[in-house]
Amino acid sequence: MPSHITRRGFLGCLLPAPGICLAMTAEGDGLDVRLANERLRVAAPRMQFVSGKPLERLRNGAPVPFAFQLTLSIDHWASVLDRDIERFVLSYDLWEERFSITKMGHPRKSVSHLTARAAETWCVDDLELAPGRIEERQSFWVRLEVRAENPAEQAELDRQESVSLSRLIEIFSRRAHGEQTRWVAEAGPVRLADLRKAPSGARP
Repeated sequence: MPSHITRRGFLGCLLPAPGICLAMTAEGDGLDVRLANERLRVAAPRMQFVSGKPLERLRNGAPVPFAFQLTLSIDHWASVLDRDIERFVLSYDLWEERFSITKMGHPRKSVSHLTARAAETWCVDDLELAPGRIEERQSFWVRLEVRAENPAEQAELDRQESVSLSRLIEIFSRRAHGEQTRWVAEAGPVRLADLRKAPSGARP
């Protein structure tokens, strides 16, 4: 099985417990969904996770890992049809006042000299979902969750040679501690037929 399957295309039904995240679900505050090369991709222009306590840690010279989970549901979160989970480590250059990112897992890739907003966009742009089993006029929902690992979680994961999909899912099932350590944005109901009609593939 290709290594990327451990991150993409996982079918499951584990959802985070309610009331433990900073949610952005009101109209106009969720995700922008688009269809590109028959994959669902998202933008989260109003989600700012390079902020608060994680940003303080970055400015103090500590790298901060963020876990991302993008999920797809056709029954409004009774179950999950597709899931993409990735882990990114951000660092901050005090002299240049720019951020660097390393995407963990396989393949590993890095980028540098980014503003905070560009860093957020780069991470989100890497995520995608497979809508293959969804009918053109069937409604579905997409959710993006971002979790900043606390120092204890970071030390625990850094001791492992590789981080499994089940281990990353466990991170999202934990109760968040402190402010601004977890962010959520949603879109839905959305239909493939409507996305195909949009000039840029964005959510109407």
